[in-house]
Amino acid sequence: MNAGLQAQLRAAAQAQMAADSAHDIAHLDRVWANAQAIAASHHGIDRAALCAAAYLHDLVNLPKDAPNRAQASALSAQAAMPLMARLGMAPPSMDIARHAIEAHSFSAGITPQTPEACILQDADRLDALGAIGIARTFLVSGALARPLYDAADPFAQKRPLQDGAFAIDHWPIKLLRLPQTMQTDAGRAMARARVAVMRQYLAALAAELGQPVPQNWGL
Repeated sequence: MNAGLQAQLRAAAQAQMAADSAHDIAHLDRVWANAQAIAASHHGIDRAALCAAAYLHDLVNLPKDAPNRAQASALSAQAAMPLMARLGMAPPSMDIARHAIEAHSFSAGITPQTPEACILQDADRLDALGAIGIARTFLVSGALARPLYDAADPFAQKRPLQDGAFAIDHWPIKLLRLPQTMQTDAGRAMARARVAVMRQYLAALAAELGQPVPQNWGL
């Protein structure tokens, strides 16, 4: 990979990204770092395509509660193509990056068809877990004016889970289940380690609230 390509992609992404502290340039840097860590156990990866996908996957970032949220990854892939062309990337690498961007999103529901797409999907999902994932959960929920938990029933023991209403409900609905969705062995191992950090937080939260975390929360 061209040594300057990462810097060019990073600068291009930073210039076009919408203001969103949960999907900022630091998020892109972490996703690229995750992708590199996962790719270390794979051979024949197109590093240029993977780097482009890591830095351009959130060019179009729609709010979590937007009705067309599932289209964000396809729109990002579309926006990434002319940018990659201007940077002189080879068409085969551009196509690999395009598919990886399209398939990375949880809400899009697209199955990754290439090693690069599998790696990007895992790398992005890893950033929703662990210490960073805890912070991002509450950052996003605060921006959407959602409370941390339901004061009457924090762990949804007598009500349906509602992650559109309460931040912590998002964990059993999606985040604690992410290790099962990882496409790579390395990503799966990293996800399990990060979920363990979240479980420790949940145990501490439950102790402070004086209520146990239900078994069906994957604990």
